[in-house]
Amino acid sequence: MMSSASDAGRIAAGALPSELVASGRAPHPSRSGAGHDNQPTAPYDPLRLCIFATIALLGWVAGPAALTVFATIGFAGYWKARRNGLKKSNCYLQDTRLVLTYLGALLGAGLWGIYALVAGFLGP
Repeated sequence: MMSSASDAGRIAAGALPSELVASGRAPHPSRSGAGHDNQPTAPYDPLRLCIFATIALLGWVAGPAALTVFATIGFAGYWKARRNGLKKSNCYLQDTRLVLTYLGALLGAGLWGIYALVAGFLGP
């Protein structure tokens, strides 16, 4: 039985969206190729692309609040991982200090966006 944590790890370990688009299809992570020569292969399901679209939709609908929530979750996760010894991430920025700085800046931008929206609704 798979848990949501193992599902998230499996999804995160998959191919990048740019690799999926460039190749047209990618191998399913559960198929090693050994012993599957006579079995038909199912078409690749680009689940990560659906997840990214959903996150973009949430960002569009919820605006700065969504940015603040996702940046906070990411910052807390990387903070905990760094305290547990993670120095190099699979993130494009690689160094966890850079990732924390980036997520902190996003968090600040989200908080500023919330402030600007509230101040705009309340008026001068």
